[in-house]
Amino acid sequence: MTTPRSVCIFCGSSERAAATHRREARRFGGILARAGIELVYGGGRVGMMGAAAEGALAGGGRVVGVIPEHLMRREVGHTGCSELIVTANMHERKATMFARSDAFVVLPGGPGTLDETFEILTWRQLSLHDKPVVVCDIGGYWKPLADLVRHMVRRRYVQRSFLGFFSVVPRVDDVLDAIRAAPPARKPVRADRI
Repeated sequence: MTTPRSVCIFCGSSERAAATHRREARRFGGILARAGIELVYGGGRVGMMGAAAEGALAGGGRVVGVIPEHLMRREVGHTGCSELIVTANMHERKATMFARSDAFVVLPGGPGTLDETFEILTWRQLSLHDKPVVVCDIGGYWKPLADLVRHMVRRRYVQRSFLGFFSVVPRVDDVLDAIRAAPPARKPVRADRI
């Protein structure tokens, strides 16, 4: 793949997130801005979500936040985004983030981040897309996830090819190279089936 026009990040919104994780999320937002890549994310102003958005905005980047109506207060919707899309529900949020993004990056997070990650990987498994997915394993945070996927492969709940649906890098500095190294999309996006 060449340099993407837009990258979606999945990450935590908790203010309890490790300070190092928040710093790296902010730094990654800055990396995207310097590369001229639009950041698409869950629309919050708190936690790693807010840090990534602030990093991109501080670097002069374009930021698209996508947040459901019922989370505008809870996740403190980021009204400083270049564009803030308020959706009716969670499903519409994920579908919109998917449609607006050329690639996906997974930073540390909790159950919501896992939900988004596995949904995007499941859509890939179902041949609905072949956009790159990069897991950024900051400080080994996602090692249990990689171990779980290998376990599912060993137990034959997913095919070995599933391991090729995402790449894992240790640092935010490595993410764009991993996206660029991904093969070009071969399958048309089947948004009508999502």
